[in-house]
Amino acid sequence: MKHERRHGSAVLVRYLLGMVCAASVGCPTAPSVKPQEAPIPRELRMTTLPPYVIEPPDILLIRATNIVPKPPYRVQPLDALFIQAEPTLPDQPIRGAFGIEPDGKVNLGIAYGTVRVAGMTIEEAQAAIQDHLSKIIKGTKVQVSLAQSRGMQQIQGEHLVMMDGTIRLGTFGSVYVTGMTLDQARQAIETHLSQFLQSPEISLDVYAYNSKYYYVIMDRAGYGQTVVRLPITGKDTVLDAISWMFGTMYMSSNKHVWLARPNGDNPNHMQIFPVNWPAIAMGGSPATNYQLLPGDRLYVQSNPLVKTQNRLIQFLMPIETILGFTLLGNATVSGIEGTVLEFQGKSGGGLGLVR
Repeated sequence: MKHERRHGSAVLVRYLLGMVCAASVGCPTAPSVKPQEAPIPRELRMTTLPPYVIEPPDILLIRATNIVPKPPYRVQPLDALFIQAEPTLPDQPIRGAFGIEPDGKVNLGIAYGTVRVAGMTIEEAQAAIQDHLSKIIKGTKVQVSLAQSRGMQQIQGEHLVMMDGTIRLGTFGSVYVTGMTLDQARQAIETHLSQFLQSPEISLDVYAYNSKYYYVIMDRAGYGQTVVRLPITGKDTVLDAISWMFGTMYMSSNKHVWLARPNGDNPNHMQIFPVNWPAIAMGGSPATNYQLLPGDRLYVQSNPLVKTQNRLIQFLMPIETILGFTLLGNATVSGIEGTVLEFQGKSGGGLGLVR
């Protein structure tokens, strides 16, 4: 019996040692890829990023510099007309921009009332307003021009790049801008608007850069990884990325940090740049404080000893649970057997359960 217990203990010890070795060997390190020989941007030697390429879900800002509808233009609700009339009532001039209300009328003030102009050309609207004012003041002359088209309100402002790669311009439809630079997108928008407007001109900028990121991946020593996505600003370095994470974690290994960069030319060939974190943090060395580009992955490996400990805990936890149930079962059976024996002994001595 003792021999069997010793043999079982030896087997268990050998198995646990094997698990320790496997856990130690299994701790991932930087992929065995030769570092790139070509110089790459780093602190004190940064580069400017290529022209920005628009992608969902960026937000574009459009300012209309020349939005003139093609003639003959018929005014619509929410348009604004510049109206000038002479002569007018004392202290109640008519000179300025007047908006066309949703019911199609333009309100000239309490003393003059409203005039329906929706659906008319500028000349027709001018004649209708002059005819209306002539009934109040004889000999009134009116000059009307388009102050602002409602189309300008639909074009100007922030526009989200939709999942289908287009931006919406209200009644002017949509324009595909994904994959274009700002200059290309501006030309595409102006070309589209030229179907409705006369020689349109706009200025285009990015209001929110929402499509370009880099990633910081923190290994959690056998409990998966923590992945944080951070927006690109154009001057991000390894030190900046770690600072956004408030430093490395207590389980991190400062000797196993590297930058992985997607390789578009050869997807099967990894681009790995080892990072000397102690030299960056404690020595101020810019040698491996690389500039981060869109799509980069900064990987911080965990401490191998901490990972080994966590692996052992994960392995021993179910064994401990099984042993706990076994010991509890044995204790329960032993307790029941002791109770039965005690009862039998008392019964043999002439003691019964009931006197």
